Amino acid sequence: MNDTNRSTFIFDTLAESTPGIRAVRTQPTTALPTLRGVLQKFSPLPHEALFLGVADDGLPVLLNLRDPVPGPVLITGDSKSGKTKFLQIIARTIGQSHNPENIRFTVLTDKRTGWESMDQSANCEGILSFDHPLTTKYLNSLVDWAHNNKHEKQFILLLVDGLEALMADEDIHQIFRWLLLRGPARRIWPIVTLNAQHSQDARQWLESFRTRLFGRMAGVRDVQYLTGSTNDLLRELVPGSQFTMRESKDWLSFWLPKLDEEA
Repeated sequence: MNDTNRSTFIFDTLAESTPGIRAVRTQPTTALPTLRGVLQKFSPLPHEALFLGVADDGLPVLLNLRDPVPGPVLITGDSKSGKTKFLQIIARTIGQSHNPENIRFTVLTDKRTGWESMDQSANCEGILSFDHPLTTKYLNSLVDWAHNNKHEKQFILLLVDGLEALMADEDIHQIFRWLLLRGPARRIWPIVTLNAQHSQDARQWLESFRTRLFGRMAGVRDVQYLTGSTNDLLRELVPGSQFTMRESKDWLSFWLPKLDEEA
C-alpha cells in the first residue's frame, strides 16, 4: 500500500487512523519539510483531495472535496498562529498539484503581502479585496455557477483571509451566507480564517462552520467559546507551524510544511 492510499481523509477514514488523542510533539520548525518536498513525496494526489498538512505519523492530512458533509472550513487561532500561512499553503498546493480543470481558487483578503505571486497561477481566479464592487459581482457569479454546474467536475475554493473584515462588508453578507450553506454541496468550498480574539463578535457566523481547524490559542475564554472545552492542547501548539482538529472525542494535531522560500 503506497503513501497516497494511506492518506488521512478528514471525516472519511479519519476515525480509523486516529484511535485516541494524538500527543502534541514539540518539533523545531527548522526540521519541517518544504511544501514542494512533501508534495513530491505524496504525489500524485487524487484530484478531489486537498492537502492540509502532515500528521505526527508522517501521513498527509487531506480534505475530501467530493464529500460535502464537513461543510465550510474555519481556520482559527491567535494572531501569528499561522492562519494566513495555512491559506497560502492551500493555494500553492493547488497550483503545484492540481490541474486547473480540477481545482481553482480565489482569495478574498485586504492583506496582499505574500499573495502577490499567486495570482499568476493558472489555478487562480483572482485576488480580491473586501468592500469592492468587483468582489460582489464575483461572488454572484459563483452562485450562478453553482446553480448550473451539475455536470462539472471542477471544484472552486474561496479562500477568505479574515472573517472579521468580511463581517464589516454588509454588501456581501447574503451571498456569502448562501455559499456557506450550499457551497460544498455545489463544489464551492469556503475556507475562512478568524482571529480567535474576535470569535464572540462572529457568533452569528460560527454555526455555519462544521469543520474547525485550530492554531495556537492562549486565551482560556477563546478556547472555551470555540471548542466547548478548556483543553490545554491549543495553548501548547507551535505558533505558525502546528494545528489541530477535533474528530469525535479525539484530537488530530498536524504540521504545516515550510513555504519553499522559508527553507
